[in-house]
Amino acid sequence: MLPREVAANPTVSPGWRLERVTEPSRLFGANGLRTGPDGRVYVAQVTGSQISALDVATGDLAVVSARGGDVVAPDDVAFDDAGNLYATEVMDARVSVLDPAGRARVLRDDLPCANGITVHRDRLFVGECRDGGRLMELDRSTGAQRILAENLPSPNAMEVGPDGLLYFPVMTANEIWRIDPYADDVAPQRVAGDLGVPDSVKFDADGRIVSTQAASGQVLRIDPRTGERTVLAQLHPGLDNCTFADGRLFVSNFSGEITEIGADGSTTAVLPGGLNWPLDLTVDDAGNLFVADGTYFYAVGDGGRLETLGMLFSPGYPGFIRGVAADGPGEFVVATSGGQVSRYVPGQARSEVLADGFDQLYGVAVGSTGVVVTEFGTGRVLRVHGGTVEVLAGGLADPVGIVAADDGSYLVAESGAGRVVRVGGTSTETVVDGLVRPQGILVADRRLYIVDAGARQVLAVDLDTGTRHTIAAGLPIGPPSGVQPKPLRGMPPFSGPQGPFAGIARGRGGVLFIAADGDGSVLALHPVGS
Repeated sequence: MLPREVAANPTVSPGWRLERVTEPSRLFGANGLRTGPDGRVYVAQVTGSQISALDVATGDLAVVSARGGDVVAPDDVAFDDAGNLYATEVMDARVSVLDPAGRARVLRDDLPCANGITVHRDRLFVGECRDGGRLMELDRSTGAQRILAENLPSPNAMEVGPDGLLYFPVMTANEIWRIDPYADDVAPQRVAGDLGVPDSVKFDADGRIVSTQAASGQVLRIDPRTGERTVLAQLHPGLDNCTFADGRLFVSNFSGEITEIGADGSTTAVLPGGLNWPLDLTVDDAGNLFVADGTYFYAVGDGGRLETLGMLFSPGYPGFIRGVAADGPGEFVVATSGGQVSRYVPGQARSEVLADGFDQLYGVAVGSTGVVVTEFGTGRVLRVHGGTVEVLAGGLADPVGIVAADDGSYLVAESGAGRVVRVGGTSTETVVDGLVRPQGILVADRRLYIVDAGARQVLAVDLDTGTRHTIAAGLPIGPPSGVQPKPLRGMPPFSGPQGPFAGIARGRGGVLFIAADGDGSVLALHPVGS
């Protein structure tokens, strides 16, 4: 890996060296795009729970609605003529308004999976991206709704065309439809089909549709009059939205990448992609490092390059991956935010559900006696083996990380109680207490390594003597000081509730890899001399 010294404010104890493995993220995902009245491109970030504005002339990026603020998990944005910004909050079923002074108010809070949004002649249109979703007009003052269409197959980001019709992608049908938004009792019409899972519609200066394709990674231009289509660019899967700014076309990706597509089909990365969180980490027997990033699953290559092994719309992907453990060459056991424990083989594009129906799974440990996971929502530790589920422990306060101990028991990071406990038989024993919010843990050479996300520290505890020392402090883990993130409730069927998991893994030479979700990077702590 290419060493990159961490230049923030961490402190590292003697005998260790701290380096970056991957670069910090400029954006924590990139979803809805809209060119604002000031000419900047506004970027909604669902997992980042913020809205940023990009000056495409200078590259400057400014936060408009910060994490922990009034707008939660924004998925798309639109502006009216007075400069008010309207945002859909997909996880909270809300549409909110930010006035030009930055004051927020909730316009509506009962629209499940509120997603696509647009304003035409100061009339506000919103869609629910779910099977059976609705398309509606909302009064910009009162929130009163007028339903345009119901029982739609997951409508997404939309736009009124030059013909006065409202065009919108329907993801589950893999089509683009249109409807007269000013008429009553009018059925939608199909415009184009057999696409690559379209999730946005905008129009170019010649009145042609430009649409991103989430699954195929294509950006398509479609003539709504003839149906003729052209591939403007082939990008990575995970595209979400697009916008024109000063005649230039910009496209967003779930990874946080913003790409400009030239008139000649050339592509330029305006903002590089990166990790949304990251979450759990694992190292296989060959020493390869892997990152669970929810929507994506990555291998980390030379120079910290992220190699996509799977993503939400790729075949065989098991769902929003949070916990992960390598289990043989090219095989992984994963825990998803949707409540599944699965075996995932990305090289064969397949996954197998081992157990389902759980409440917010986090850590995973794999051994000869089966798969053991932590269930954050219920405070349980569960063993999955041979198609059966056994409860090993209950009543824990927000269990997150888990690792097998030498004696056949399991150590669990009880993040809500600030401790690590040993679970075995019928007893639960405190191993380490006095922590703030422990998350990732591992055991090696009779030492327990702990990522205390609440204290932004990595600790080592001697399991024989109980002696502990801080390896590194001041790490970019967790939210910034003074920020209290709002809960991310999930987007069924794409994901369940989403939450942080600062994982840890151990590579060759005793190097410790840390998921630094605070800046979207992976860090490495090297023993001096490695």
